Amino acid sequence: MSQTKPAADRLRPTSFDEVCGQGHLVGKNGVLRRMCENGRITSMIFFGPPGTGKTTCASIIAANSGMELRRLNATTASLSDVKAIASETEGMFGQGGILLYLDEIQYFNKKQQQSLLEYLEDGRITLIASTTENPYYYIYDALLSRCCVFEFKPVPAKEMVPLLSRHAEVLCPDGADGDALSYIAGCAGGDVRRAVTLLDCAASLGDGRITEERAREILPSIMAGCFDRDGDVHYDLLSCLQKSIRGSDPDAAVFYLARLLEGGDLISPCRRLMVIASEDIGAAYPMAAVITRACVESAKELGLPEARIPLANAAVMLATAPKSNSAYCALDAAAEDIRNGYGQSIPTHLRSPLFKGYKYPHEYPDHWVDQQYLPDDLKGKRYYTYGENKTEKAAEAYWEKIKKK
Repeated sequence: MSQTKPAADRLRPTSFDEVCGQGHLVGKNGVLRRMCENGRITSMIFFGPPGTGKTTCASIIAANSGMELRRLNATTASLSDVKAIASETEGMFGQGGILLYLDEIQYFNKKQQQSLLEYLEDGRITLIASTTENPYYYIYDALLSRCCVFEFKPVPAKEMVPLLSRHAEVLCPDGADGDALSYIAGCAGGDVRRAVTLLDCAASLGDGRITEERAREILPSIMAGCFDRDGDVHYDLLSCLQKSIRGSDPDAAVFYLARLLEGGDLISPCRRLMVIASEDIGAAYPMAAVITRACVESAKELGLPEARIPLANAAVMLATAPKSNSAYCALDAAAEDIRNGYGQSIPTHLRSPLFKGYKYPHEYPDHWVDQQYLPDDLKGKRYYTYGENKTEKAAEAYWEKIKKK
C-alpha cells in the first residue's frame, strides 16, 4: 500500500469490530450492525462531525452487502455523475445493485437532491449520504422521508487510545507511550481521523518511541473545540449558552458567550439572549427582557470587541435571575389542544360585532368580573400555573384575593 496515502486511509477499519466509537450504531447491538447481519440495507443519511466513522461505516456496509460501491463528493459531483452511476445497473457489474456513497450531500441543491429520488424509488441505487451539518436543515423532506437518519457522535478520547496504540505499532517501530497517546487523543477534539494524522506526524519525526514530549513538539496546546459559524458546533455553543443560563451557572454562561464572540459571531448570541430572557426567566423577572434588549442594542451599536461588555452583563444577569418557564409551558399546552382540534368555536359574547352578553371588566370592582373566556369544550381548562418565585407568587396572591370577594 502506498505510503503517500494518508495514514487514516491506510489504516481504515474493515469491520465494525475495528471501528472506534459509535457503539450505538456498530456495537454488539448497534443498529447498523444488525441491519447488515439481517441483509436489509436501506438508504441512509449519516450526519456528525468529521472523523467519526461515516465513510468507514459506509465502506463496511458496502463490503457486507454484495453491492458495487461508488463514491461521489457533492462539492464536485454533478447530475451527470449520478446518471452515469445509475446507468451501470444496466450492465453486468450492477446486477447486484449499486451502493452510492455521497459525501457532503448538503452541497447538492434541491434539484440535485430531487434527482436522486427516481433511482431510490426504482431500486437502482441504494444511497448512503453523509453530512457534517444537521440533515433536517440541509436535506429536503422528500429525500429525508426515503432514508433512515443516523447520528455519528464525537469519539471520546479514552475510546481512541486503544486504536491509537494499535496504529502506533504500525507507524512507529518502537510504539508509543500511553501518555503520548492520551495527549494526542485529547487534542483531536473527538475526530479519529485527526488523531491518526497527528500520530502519523509524531511518528514522522524520527525513529524511536513516541513520547508525550515528541507529541507536544508538533501539536498546539489547544486543538479541540473548533468554531464553525454556520455548522453544528455553532448551534451546540448556542445551546450550551442557554442551558448554562437556564441552570443558573454564570461561569459557564460567560464561557460559552466568550466562545461565540471569539469566533466573531455577534448576532447569534444577541438573538439567543433575548430568547432566554423570555423563555427561561420569563414571569419570574419580567424586566429581564427589557434589560437584555437594552444590552443587545448597545452591543450592536458598539460592535466587537466592545460589544462583549453589555452582553456579558446580560448573560450574568440572566444566569443569576430567578427562573420561570410558566408562560412558555402554558402556551405549549394550549397549542397542543389546538393541534388536537379543540377550541374551534369561541364563546358568543366574545365575538364581534355585537359581543352580546360580554361584561366589561373595568366597570366592576377591582376591574374583574367572573365570565367565560375559553371555548365551551375547554371550559375550566388550566394552562398556566403560577411559578414558585416571588413575582408570580405575589400575582397569585393578589388575584386569589380579588376573585374570592
